[in-house]
Amino acid sequence: MTKQTILGRVTQLAKANINALLDQAEDPQKMLDQLIRDYTSNISEAEQAVAATIGNLRLMEQDHREDAEAAKEWGEKALAASRKADELRGGGSAADADKFDNLAKVALGRQLQSEKEARTAEPTIASQTEVVDKLKSGLDQMKAKLAELKAKRDELVARAKSAQAQNQMMDSVKNIDVLDPTSEISRFEDKVRREEAKAVGKQELAASSLDAQFEQLDTLGDSAEVEARLAALKTAS
Repeated sequence: MTKQTILGRVTQLAKANINALLDQAEDPQKMLDQLIRDYTSNISEAEQAVAATIGNLRLMEQDHREDAEAAKEWGEKALAASRKADELRGGGSAADADKFDNLAKVALGRQLQSEKEARTAEPTIASQTEVVDKLKSGLDQMKAKLAELKAKRDELVARAKSAQAQNQMMDSVKNIDVLDPTSEISRFEDKVRREEAKAVGKQELAASSLDAQFEQLDTLGDSAEVEARLAALKTAS
């Protein structure tokens, strides 16, 4: 996998529109669970690739530092050899002076080579540093996206459970409407009222029977009075 491919995948995943994906899903919760698994795997894969890219960058930076240090050291050696040559030449040892001048030239050649290698590496290091920064930023966005996915999944599960509970409650209410227990109470109340009315009727019947008996007694009393008065009349005659 090339570095550009890694960067492209990380950028694409980091910019994924979760809401748009959810709108297209037949089962959003299953899709989110799958996305979470995919994202977790992709983040792990990207982390390994980014770590390797960072490792290569650090090696290049180390080589660049070594080239810069080598250039400095060769420059110091060239200066030392040149000064020695000047000292020997001033002392009349031209042949030995030429040897040290030659050493200074060799050191200067090595210095130039080290400087060239350092300069050649600098654009690559700058480019790789930019890539690493983008990869790190993309990874951070992917981790934030993963957290968003998990939050969406948890929210969706909670909403599904709430909707299920509401539906169960509404079904229970519907059943209560169909089998209303108050209708049974009403029927029982009607039965009690009928029994009460029957009792009242019996009481009225009993009362009218008693009145009739008292009326009968009154009639008997009148007859007895009449007979008594008749007997008194006969005695008086």
